[in-house]
Amino acid sequence: MTYDLSTTYIQILTMKIFIFSILTLLLLACNANSQPKSNQKNMQNNVENLPKNELSVPQGLDAIVIAGGCFWCTEAVYLQLKGVKKVESGYAGGHVVNPTYEQVCDKNTGHTEGIKVVFDPKEVSLAEILEVFWNVHDPTTLNRQGNDVGPQYRSEIFYRNQTEKEIAEASKAKANTEIWEGNIVTFVTAYTNFYAAEDYHQNFYNRNPNQGYCAYVITPKMKKFQKMYKDKLKPE
Repeated sequence: MTYDLSTTYIQILTMKIFIFSILTLLLLACNANSQPKSNQKNMQNNVENLPKNELSVPQGLDAIVIAGGCFWCTEAVYLQLKGVKKVESGYAGGHVVNPTYEQVCDKNTGHTEGIKVVFDPKEVSLAEILEVFWNVHDPTTLNRQGNDVGPQYRSEIFYRNQTEKEIAEASKAKANTEIWEGNIVTFVTAYTNFYAAEDYHQNFYNRNPNQGYCAYVITPKMKKFQKMYKDKLKPE
């Protein structure tokens, strides 16, 4: 019996290519079944799957979580507003539990820099809190406040019930007409979570008024706020 070596070589090569193709397809199929599930588990940001925590509010007081760019700025403003009992800087609305500042700055946690404003509703209303909100930041720039750029600087109001939602939406509609000429891009979102930022972020402006960012960015905001709301400032 004689063999055609060239023909045999071609048959073997063809078989190897076939087997390699089958193995490649099987590997791709395995990855297709596993990888999206892993990504979905780690990155999913659907509301129903977000970690939820409750706001701790002393009896007789109320609270709202808002975000208007760098939390050093908004915190400094609301600490001076009459009726506000406490302001806490933190991270709101993301899908990572207890994120660090570095994680939020990486823009992968879904959080925005926000503040928890605890106030006495007998002294200042939620509508008044939000009126200040529209006037002390620019709600027309998506994911940006001045040179601070990224989703962690987005403008957002987090409501906890239907009443808060209605007040927030009415306040936004009014500001959109009377202040910002229909250009507001602020999100009005159901509250899911708020995690306090690191200690060094708390009361940052009052502890570091001469720091560069504070002097050149926050101080002008404070002067604008104090001029507009001089009758609503806490006594010195």
